[in-house]
Amino acid sequence: MPSPSQGGSASIAAIRTLALVGASAGGKTCLAEALLAQAGAIAAPGTLERGSTVSDHDPLERRMQHSLNAAVMHLHHADTRVHVIDTPGGPDFLGQSLPALEAVETAAVVINAAVGIEPMTLRMMDYAAARHLDRLIVVNRIDAPGVDLAALLTQIQATFGRECLPVNLPDAGATKVVDCFYNREGHSDFGSVDAAHRALVEQVVDVDEAWLDRYLNDGDVDAGELHAPLEQALREGHLIPVCFVSAKSGAGVAELLDIIVKLLPNPTEANPPDFLNGEGEAAVPMKADPDADKHVLAHVFKVTVDPYVGRMGIFRVYQGTVTKDSQLYIGDGRKPFKVGRLFMLQGKDTVEVANAVPGDIVAVAKVDEIHFDAVLHDAAEDDHIHLKPLDFPKPVHGLAIEPKRHGDEQRMWEILTKLVDEDPCLKVEHAATTNETIVYGLGELHLRVLLERLRETYKFEVNTRPPRIAYRETITAKAEGHHRHKKQTGGAGQFGEVFLRVEPLPRGTGFEFLDQVKGGTIPNQFIPAVEKGVREVLAGGAIAGCPVVDVRVTVYDGKHHTVDSKEIAFVTAGKKAFMAAIREARPIVLEPIVHIEITAPDSAMGDIAGDLASRRGVVNGTANGAPGTMIVRGLAPLSELSGYQLRLNALTAGQGRYTVDLSHYDAVPPSVQQQLVSQFHVKDED
Repeated sequence: MPSPSQGGSASIAAIRTLALVGASAGGKTCLAEALLAQAGAIAAPGTLERGSTVSDHDPLERRMQHSLNAAVMHLHHADTRVHVIDTPGGPDFLGQSLPALEAVETAAVVINAAVGIEPMTLRMMDYAAARHLDRLIVVNRIDAPGVDLAALLTQIQATFGRECLPVNLPDAGATKVVDCFYNREGHSDFGSVDAAHRALVEQVVDVDEAWLDRYLNDGDVDAGELHAPLEQALREGHLIPVCFVSAKSGAGVAELLDIIVKLLPNPTEANPPDFLNGEGEAAVPMKADPDADKHVLAHVFKVTVDPYVGRMGIFRVYQGTVTKDSQLYIGDGRKPFKVGRLFMLQGKDTVEVANAVPGDIVAVAKVDEIHFDAVLHDAAEDDHIHLKPLDFPKPVHGLAIEPKRHGDEQRMWEILTKLVDEDPCLKVEHAATTNETIVYGLGELHLRVLLERLRETYKFEVNTRPPRIAYRETITAKAEGHHRHKKQTGGAGQFGEVFLRVEPLPRGTGFEFLDQVKGGTIPNQFIPAVEKGVREVLAGGAIAGCPVVDVRVTVYDGKHHTVDSKEIAFVTAGKKAFMAAIREARPIVLEPIVHIEITAPDSAMGDIAGDLASRRGVVNGTANGAPGTMIVRGLAPLSELSGYQLRLNALTAGQGRYTVDLSHYDAVPPSVQQQLVSQFHVKDED
């Protein structure tokens, strides 16, 4: 078998893919280092403290000493190529960890034995189950002082089900582990190995009637013969193996490599990915066949954009063979690109390979059109194939951003676009109503990392502030307005007079303009000028400087002068007549009301409901979430949710998350309206 440094080809049956997922500080990066070192892919494990790990190679990761990006690596063990993806464990970086699940057969959920099951452990187990992945639980740091591993195993089974069974057990005070799948002899720190062995075998044969009959008749079976029912049990979630390891001491690392090779599925054995052919409701499920001789289907699950190297697309091959001379289409693109060089990744390092078969994770560089979630293929008839979309959390933590140097707006947009291309949970938009560029992320840390990248990677300085609330103005009664604009400056003057009425429209209707002028008191050529003046008020506001919505304006009379009437005169007259009418029509300021959905431990529900009420919010209902959690749904003013994640962290010990969607606009309280109106008058006078 070729060494990792050589790349090379492998039979599909001799490939394994897994993603290390779970909460921060679980030891995923250290475990990846231990696996690479044990397999001989690196000379010795790196450390976070020295910034020498293969996966955490970004300067920010080294400075912060935890993962911010998904990192792809590979190793060889027992004639098998293993692709490993190390993922960040913070909830702010789900845009990096979730896509990794699309590239693997197995999700290895890493649990810190000293901490136990954390919210991200629950979330990643649920995400992996939703994608029909095989799941493996890796209990790391088994030699940490004071840990009760037997109690932790009981907690795992209580949380995730009795199908979570150990395939090895700690022994000799957690300084080593002993196999209990193939081996039934001896003892462990948990007691007899035989009991654990029997529980495993019974769980596996339970999915196959013939094997179950044989087990009941013979009293035992050779675990080495159970490969087919074992893979079925893993596919169906009927068995979730639990293994014990200490990445730091090395206990259980070699055994974990053996588990990966002997027990985990190859690309032909796992549940097929959820490919769809077609768009929208017309899309139908389809299966990619892990056959190296068929036409190519591959999926881009990660994109990196380096200011020096350029764009790199990292993808998993599901069908066919990709070579360095392949002509591939990107989605429904009509122009193929040629694969000039094909790489396997070892963190930031690239290893050039000649080809990639189903199961391989590889990359191409300097293809500008490649993007996240693209399907690569070599047949024009496959241009409507895509993977079932991931259910990403919505980015709701916003920050208004502007370049420190005037004139750099275009460059800022270009850089932000590159950063958004790398992370599906980042969003950037221009808010026309407030004339702001706003970046949205999953939390304060998420946006802080984005700002650090702007500064360190792209040498770009920006100013930031909380985004302005997009208030609106409207009216609640009918009224009339009139203005005569007359200006004489020595030569030809300006004259225009407008009478109009206003009336409120239902919320969300918008704006209507009606011309009911009779007898030519305002000539037809000046009616558009009147509407232009009205629309200037719509955009700039009449009482608080906010856009005016849901109003009908009817121009019904006026006067003109045959010499002095000009367009500018009727623009001014229309504008001031409209403002006069609004002030008599009981104007109000509207604020955005959002649907809010909060997921948090059920023990915090009372505090959350009380806090929401203090923010002028209401709870509409609750639902059960993952074990030990509840989902609260309600409505709240967007203006009251500034910095809400920080408050939610305090109420839930960092375990709560929320999403918001715009519901409707409603009137602000009188005190808020008074404040907004007074601020507008100050600006107006200036």
